[in-house]
Amino acid sequence: MTSKPELSAHICGSREKAPARMSDAAGRPMKYPYTISAKIAQFPFKFYIQNQWIWRYWMIGIAVATPVFYKIHKLANSPENVSKWAEMRKKEAASHH
Repeated sequence: MTSKPELSAHICGSREKAPARMSDAAGRPMKYPYTISAKIAQFPFKFYIQNQWIWRYWMIGIAVATPVFYKIHKLANSPENVSKWAEMRKKEAASHH
């Protein structure tokens, strides 16, 4: 339970720093990271990127493939191609009925 001066300072908006409590302890790694965020925070990303080939080639592959897939996307979704496919679908639907 908080004392009256602490409570009134909290309610009135006093800017003085409250004394440290146990929950305000300095951050340190858990013995076993139970939460996903703790596991991500403790994962040695730098070590893996420096010492495993797959991480580097994965990043290089994404950098090389992105412009290629972007160009394919732009060509496939161009207005001319969309109208051409719509016409092909109309002909196909008409021939089935």
